[in-house]
Amino acid sequence: MKKVTYVTGNWAKIASARHALEPLGFEVDNVKMETPEIQADDVSDVAKYSAKWAAEELKRPVLKNDSGLYVNALKGFPGVYTHYAQDTIGEDGLLTLMKGIEDRSAYFKEAIAYCEPGKDPIVFEGFTKGSIALEKSGTYGWSWDFVFIPEGEKQTLGCFEDEKRWEFWSQDTYKELAEYLESINK
Repeated sequence: MKKVTYVTGNWAKIASARHALEPLGFEVDNVKMETPEIQADDVSDVAKYSAKWAAEELKRPVLKNDSGLYVNALKGFPGVYTHYAQDTIGEDGLLTLMKGIEDRSAYFKEAIAYCEPGKDPIVFEGFTKGSIALEKSGTYGWSWDFVFIPEGEKQTLGCFEDEKRWEFWSQDTYKELAEYLESINK
């Protein structure tokens, strides 16, 4: 069984990777460690750099994820600055920026980079479409869950328990990753 290490402490990311990869014969473990995050315009570049660094540091194949919330009316802000925006202006600040704006469309972009030591990383991207609510709501989850409404829903992610909330996220990245790993391990 081939082993891949997910460099994250996020249980939902680990569960998604295991769900996609373990049926194909890949064991997924995880390491929670800080990795450098470069200043870049795209979450894919951040994920690639961090994956390369972690693969060399750990001397084994790794997965590294980076994601961002992109609000169309704000020209993609916060994007790669999603974590910083959460720490500084939070959901209330985002709602203030959105006051009076009709186009509330937004999406999360997730980039998962796979890297083996001594090789260049491969990136898989997924998108979860939705919109920004007029006000915060919900008691589940954290952060942007209280203002992001998944496409086709009327309530924010924060209104859904963990098991249901997890289902809204695009699984395309993990499916593509699984297909790639299967193709290189034949």
